Amino acid sequence: MQRSSKHLVIALITLAALSLLIAACTAAAPATTEPTQAPAPTCPAAPACPTPEPQADVPNQEAWAASPHNDAASMAFTDWNETEDKMVPANCAKCHSTTGMLDFLGADGSEAGKVDQPAPIGTTVTCTACHNDATAAMSAVTFPSGVEITDLGSSAICMQCHQGRSSMVQVDAQIEKFQATDLDAVVAPIKEGDKETAFGFINIHYYAAASTLYGGKVMGGYQYEGQVYDSKNDHIPGYDTCVSCHDSHSLEVKVESCAFCHEGVTDTESLKAIRMLSSASDYDGDGDVEEGIAAEMQGLQEAALTAIQSYAKEVAKVGLVYDSATYPYWLADADGDGAADTGDNGPVRYASWTPRLLKAAYNYQVSLKDPGAYAHNPKYIIELLYDSTADLNTVITEKVDMSNMVRDDAGHFRGNSEAFRHWDADNFEVPGSCARCHTGTGLPQFVKEGSNITNPASNGFTCYTCHNDAEWPSLYTIDAVTLPSGASITFGEGNPSNTCLECHQGRESKVSVDRAIKDLEPDTASDKIRFRNVHYFAAGATLFGTDAKGMYEYNGKEYLGAFAHVPSFATCAECHDVHKLTVNKEACQGCHQVDDPALIRGASSTADFDGDGDVTEGISSELQTYSDALYAAIQDYAKNVAGTPILYNPVAYPYYFVDADENGEADMGENGPMGYNAWTPRLLQAAYNYQYIQKDPGAFAHNGKYVLQVLYDSLADLGTKVTVDLTGFVRP
Repeated sequence: MQRSSKHLVIALITLAALSLLIAACTAAAPATTEPTQAPAPTCPAAPACPTPEPQADVPNQEAWAASPHNDAASMAFTDWNETEDKMVPANCAKCHSTTGMLDFLGADGSEAGKVDQPAPIGTTVTCTACHNDATAAMSAVTFPSGVEITDLGSSAICMQCHQGRSSMVQVDAQIEKFQATDLDAVVAPIKEGDKETAFGFINIHYYAAASTLYGGKVMGGYQYEGQVYDSKNDHIPGYDTCVSCHDSHSLEVKVESCAFCHEGVTDTESLKAIRMLSSASDYDGDGDVEEGIAAEMQGLQEAALTAIQSYAKEVAKVGLVYDSATYPYWLADADGDGAADTGDNGPVRYASWTPRLLKAAYNYQVSLKDPGAYAHNPKYIIELLYDSTADLNTVITEKVDMSNMVRDDAGHFRGNSEAFRHWDADNFEVPGSCARCHTGTGLPQFVKEGSNITNPASNGFTCYTCHNDAEWPSLYTIDAVTLPSGASITFGEGNPSNTCLECHQGRESKVSVDRAIKDLEPDTASDKIRFRNVHYFAAGATLFGTDAKGMYEYNGKEYLGAFAHVPSFATCAECHDVHKLTVNKEACQGCHQVDDPALIRGASSTADFDGDGDVTEGISSELQTYSDALYAAIQDYAKNVAGTPILYNPVAYPYYFVDADENGEADMGENGPMGYNAWTPRLLQAAYNYQYIQKDPGAFAHNGKYVLQVLYDSLADLGTKVTVDLTGFVRP
């Protein structure tokens, strides 16, 4: 190592002082005739030059020197070497020079948050680009979409550059600028002053890993209207940031950390073979669910490119090809020979863009320009590619076969579902009353504390939602679960299926309905009553029947308790795949000899419960008849007793709406569809039970006879006020 400038200055000063001293001591005496004086005293010996302390090597220099951040020969740092001014433009300098980054940070004394001027060529991303006071204080990053992500810690500096340069906002802005309202019309250039501007391809740029990681939250890809997208990919604690997964100097993936959980991982290439248990779907439809998630993405990329090229040929009328190494990537192939057309200046850029084609091509590029997308957020990329292909399929004749492709995951891992995205508009914060079952962190918190506070929104469950990280891979130990009725329910002390009961219990019960209608006249509408929604998939409450009292049980009636199925198939985990959530149909077939569990009718169910003369149909069909009859009776009662016609919508909160003109559509108010507002106690009881069976689609299997009892009683109770024909119906 060279001496530091400080040591050099000290050495020079010391030498200068010594020179002056020696000069003063050795200057010649003037000539004289006087007697010779006594000799002058001897000058003291010059002090030795101080020896500088040895300086330690710069930490991590070797790792950094071999990294892409210091690849001085790469295009990332040489693209401007042949320009006239030999400068890196201001809009590129932040990430392609140290000078530009310091300018952006304000570390050079300029205004922070922008690059004021071009930067000189010749620098890479050196130590000072990341190690300075401004970077140390940084914790937030604003993405091209305008969305700001906060509390990023040391990963913030990484995300300043690895976020891309475009998003769906820029794509939509160009479409709006050109007033391109026809999705399938080639957009012509427009005049801007003396300049003609073309409607062109928009490029996200390279290595936009942060945009991939945060998915739909920052809108790095083009997200189609009406679709919901995965948010930030939540990996396990301790390995969910840039610097926890990558060496911050060499940039290499910490493969040894991946190998701790993922068997077979030995190097970066083997990472592509990883497939989590939460990724059980055959996304690309090739029949292989064992291949790594990277291969699933590749299959969808191929499908998307096929659709893009078919569309270009059929609709835009000019073929195209894609070349990842040749800017601007999409090149004209007018003669359809599969190779880019060439002109005087080389390959001809594609110019026949339509809005629909631009969206799909943009997403295809997004999927390719983050080579680690399979780890950063593969579900988000899968959704983008699937939607792009599906959108193009709506207008091309040579459609891509998507019949076996899958877009979404099973419920627990479906990060793009309402169950996990409902709170995105609320600053991605899930209140304590919902956090236990609608975040990946809520259940562990509840098990530990017995209650929940606000939790950050999650992208579905993680391994550590159900598995105790301190005792991996054991589940959290839950001996019994308290249900909304107050009943304590268990499959047995420490039984794994007790974990399922923590969420699959509903949020209401007979107890809460009775509390809501206490002391009110049964057939008088009251503004004190609002609809009580049991919530979704209360399978545990159904299974335990009257022990749980999840449904509204009528006073004076007796009801069945827990459904006693055969041993080894009597709990959640014994009948469902705990990750896919699918029913173990093969096990059902062994006894019931049917492919579809909905066709099952137990040997003890010999009665014709719905009176249709069919005693071979599945219990689910018997339930459907009861359900249809109950809804008809509810509508009859609402109109003729409560005085206000009612309409049910299973996918729109609050589910029951006013339909005064009986046109089959909810009446509209100032704030949208009008929720039903003429509840009587009797109507609420029946409507609650109707909603209950809609929200437990497996009720026929969980406890079919119990549900039939409750529905029969609901019909009979409404029948005291309106005409309900129960002829032939049999109460189990």
